[in-house]
Amino acid sequence: MQDLPQEIESSTTAGATAGDKPELARIGRLPPPSAGEPFLAWSVFNRDLSQLEFYKRVLEEATDESVPLLERLKFLAVFTSNLDEFFMVRVSGLKEMLDIKDLQPMPGELEPAAQLKMIRERVLPLVAEQVNCLRNSVLPGLAKYGIEILDYNSLPEREKKTLNQYFMKNIFRVLTPLAVDPAHPFPHIANLSLNIGLTVEVDSNPDEPVTLGSMPRFVRIKVPPVVPRLVPVGDSGQKFVLLEELIDANLPSVFPSMRLSKSYLFRVTRDADVEIRDDKAADLLGRIKESLRERRFGNAVRLEVSDTMPPPMVRYLTNSLRIESDDVYVMGGILGVGDLMQLYGLDKPELRDRPIRMTVPAPLSKKRHIFEAIRKQDVLLHHPYTSYTTVTEFIEAAAKDPRVLAIKICLYRTGKDSPIPEALIEASERGKQVTAIVEIKARFDEENNIEWAGRLVEAGVHVVYGLMKLKTHSKVALVIRREDQGLQTYVHIATGNYNPTTSKVYTDLGLLTANAEIGDDATDLFNYMTGFSRPREYTHLMVAPVNLRRRMLALIEREIDHAQAGRPARITAKINRLTDLEIIDALYRASQAGVPIDLIVRGSCMLRPGVPGLSETVHVRSIVGQFLEHSRIFYFANGGDADVYIGSADWMTRNLDRRVEVVTPILDMNLKRHLKEVVLGTYLKDNTKARVLNADGLYERVPMAPGEAPFNSQLHFEGSISLSS
Repeated sequence: MQDLPQEIESSTTAGATAGDKPELARIGRLPPPSAGEPFLAWSVFNRDLSQLEFYKRVLEEATDESVPLLERLKFLAVFTSNLDEFFMVRVSGLKEMLDIKDLQPMPGELEPAAQLKMIRERVLPLVAEQVNCLRNSVLPGLAKYGIEILDYNSLPEREKKTLNQYFMKNIFRVLTPLAVDPAHPFPHIANLSLNIGLTVEVDSNPDEPVTLGSMPRFVRIKVPPVVPRLVPVGDSGQKFVLLEELIDANLPSVFPSMRLSKSYLFRVTRDADVEIRDDKAADLLGRIKESLRERRFGNAVRLEVSDTMPPPMVRYLTNSLRIESDDVYVMGGILGVGDLMQLYGLDKPELRDRPIRMTVPAPLSKKRHIFEAIRKQDVLLHHPYTSYTTVTEFIEAAAKDPRVLAIKICLYRTGKDSPIPEALIEASERGKQVTAIVEIKARFDEENNIEWAGRLVEAGVHVVYGLMKLKTHSKVALVIRREDQGLQTYVHIATGNYNPTTSKVYTDLGLLTANAEIGDDATDLFNYMTGFSRPREYTHLMVAPVNLRRRMLALIEREIDHAQAGRPARITAKINRLTDLEIIDALYRASQAGVPIDLIVRGSCMLRPGVPGLSETVHVRSIVGQFLEHSRIFYFANGGDADVYIGSADWMTRNLDRRVEVVTPILDMNLKRHLKEVVLGTYLKDNTKARVLNADGLYERVPMAPGEAPFNSQLHFEGSISLSS
């Protein structure tokens, strides 16, 4: 468990105790507070339940019949992916805590065993809703458009024959049945793999003596991930059978002269949160590669089984995987729904969201050299509404420009086919000094980042694998260019990764600036990350873990002072998660001082809004829609002289203390006004994709007044705004 700041562990917020506000004991799902219990221990939501509430909002998009069918399928797949990661990381972590004695749970949390029980109780109805949505709504809806997943046994013999030929040609040779007997132990089941389980025995003459070889044996067959999960039926390109059904139909070919039981599907989730002890690793790259191997063999934390699997086989798998009965999730539908995203690629535009029109900010759309345009004025980017070519062309221009001497960049998640590392390679080959901070500890992106790092090193790029004990999560690029007046810096600071693929579905912000002081700060930042220089007090940038926490808290305290003095005070923040207790405590105190606070929090939020005497001026909403909300914006009224910031950090302990994060002020008055009035203002007006967080921890859709028109913030941004000053 993480260590909490001392001032939070003993915080009682204006002297309040658990006994002062007994009504709060009924809010949410926490047990009643004990006398003298620290205030924050019972005034915050349970982190895991809050995260599962976010998954529920994703699932609600799948059940919303106004959403196009293939988009609904996408949300079902995203829900599956979210839940998989939750078990691989969070549930596995709780299981590791079960044997720790005298463990003190974080405020808002329960003992690990009780926490796991609570998670299961919440997950079961969500999974049931997902199964019902897919089986009874999405798949029947797709069938009306000719897109069908057919039952193999219902097909005519001609189609079965064609499929069986496909099996023998494309599947049979890659199957590896693994039987269990005294000489062959229970096989390793790969994380998130789909498997077929059955029993086989020799189909011998009853008069022959019984031998070990004729006894029933359990056999596991891994459904091969190298073959598409949906096998086409016929020539329409819209009808399919599930791969596992085709394998099941051809099992007699796999086990000739054997007696086979019915087969059943199961899927295993393993602990994938392998700890990287980089403080003791002389070779961090080698340790990461080793951890990837360890992840494959992490402890099982969840077993999903088809609802037709007989109890004896469920018990056999449970015992063999060394898990408990509460780790078993009986699935009434298709296992591994994410594989159905194969259907999303069908040429059915009427079943998907209309592609948005992307624009280029006016300063960059003129026939002016990109560096000249940025030198003239700061440019704000808002993806996906702003084409990501604005970023790639910035890097590519730096690579080609003979006046550019050096490029420095932080790469967290770049994607497999990103043009940005290719541009860095070209720049290095042209003789420029190129430095890339490649974060090889980026969870689930390690292999991709290691591959890119290798290619960059081969091209002569200076590659640094992040900092010891810290993940480099900042999104910063620095270009140094020789100009007539001397060296000039150009900086790109963003809320999102340098990944053109995700830029099409994530909402993110970026700033292109030639401001000399921000350039100096960025130069010092890279010196800190590459040369291990002592971090300095930056002029403009807030950098974690150097000064970000301290300065964020100071900004909140400043709003408290303004409110108490009768000056304009307000806090508006748009972030992905709010779980840091010190920030929450400061926001509670700001609310008690009368500061109006609007929070747009996409995912988990541990702060309880709207509680009298605690947080009655705080309003929290979440936007879940066509795009994944990923931008972070911080607005502080500051007595009328407002400050606005964007950056890579959420209000989470890991972002403030255990990662290198960068948050930059917006200095241009027009851009500052645009972020406050247009961007944040639009999100706060959403009555279509917004849900409001209540004091009980549940979210509800924004109620619309009679005659009020629907307003979708994500669609409103399309092509309707100018991002120039």
